[in-house]
Amino acid sequence: MENSYLTSAIKQFSYYKSLGDKTIGQLTYEDLKKEFAEDSNSVAIIVKHMVGNMLSRWTNFLTEDGEKEWRYRDDEFVDTLNSKDAIINSWEKGWNCLFNAIRPLSTSDLERVIYIRNQGHTVTEAINRQMMHYAYHTGQIVFLGKIIKGKDWQSLSIPKGKSKAYNSEKFSKDRAKRHFTDDL
Repeated sequence: MENSYLTSAIKQFSYYKSLGDKTIGQLTYEDLKKEFAEDSNSVAIIVKHMVGNMLSRWTNFLTEDGEKEWRYRDDEFVDTLNSKDAIINSWEKGWNCLFNAIRPLSTSDLERVIYIRNQGHTVTEAINRQMMHYAYHTGQIVFLGKIIKGKDWQSLSIPKGKSKAYNSEKFSKDRAKRHFTDDL
């Protein structure tokens, strides 16, 4: 249990990545580029922004400010990813950067102070900040995917009308400590 926070954080990040993976997998390139209103963001643009954030925040996480000089955040909102493969490759690059930074951490690192835009955060606070940021944007990606696919959307959670069956299956198992993503 020494690293239960880090283990849980890695599982949570993996869960949000999987929601994005499953949504992107259901969408065509044209779907990924679809914007619903002027000045809104497509899935592709949200991915580009998340990746820019991930690369900035998680590169040299413990030793450099999380807002890198080489990051041009405003450019993240300009649609330049020219294929579904480019979107997926970018997505993977961002998540790999995150996991490569967080997996080697130990409990003793959690109270270390790192900086984002010169604001000090403990490692725990920085992880929480980024997790919530990625959950927020992943939710946007899933919501857009659901709107785009309509009746053809393949649910990523408990489908409507299936809660009773889902709960019945969960309660049929012995009570035990496990992460909610273990069965996904």
